[in-house]
Amino acid sequence: MPQPQTLYKLIVLYMLDKVKSPLTNSQICNFLLDHDYTSYFHLQETLSEMAESQLISVNVIRDISYYKATDKGSATLSYFTNEISGAIKEEILQYLEEHDMEIRNRTAVLADYYKNTAQEYSVRCQVKERGASVIDLTLSVPTEETARSICRKWESKCQEIYAYLMKELL
Repeated sequence: MPQPQTLYKLIVLYMLDKVKSPLTNSQICNFLLDHDYTSYFHLQETLSEMAESQLISVNVIRDISYYKATDKGSATLSYFTNEISGAIKEEILQYLEEHDMEIRNRTAVLADYYKNTAQEYSVRCQVKERGASVIDLTLSVPTEETARSICRKWESKCQEIYAYLMKELL
């Protein structure tokens, strides 16, 4: 059995290997903490070490960290995948299956904003499916408060907006 810190890293790499899209920090935490593998602080330390050693990449969008295995991480997992017990692998697969829709929705519906050259805010709203954009909409708004509001509402309104656009444009 590998050292606990090594096992946590392998579990994270295995989880990332079994999904097609990045996982959020909370999705990874939910699995490891719900199964009492480690504490929140040890897990955050592990994720930080993995990012520093380039086993995973981190993309932060509106305070949400999205993790993806790098080529180095995938190679590492391929060498040490047998160090993860069959029971743990089964727990991971069951968790990913039970939370499949939530995982896909969380990584398929994205909204972020940034200050643009006109000193306004550009809000980029996206819906992705199998890695490709289904809709990619950028709006310019005058205030950061408006930009935040759009980002908050995008997840719940994106299907309705997409349907409206398709109806009007087709």
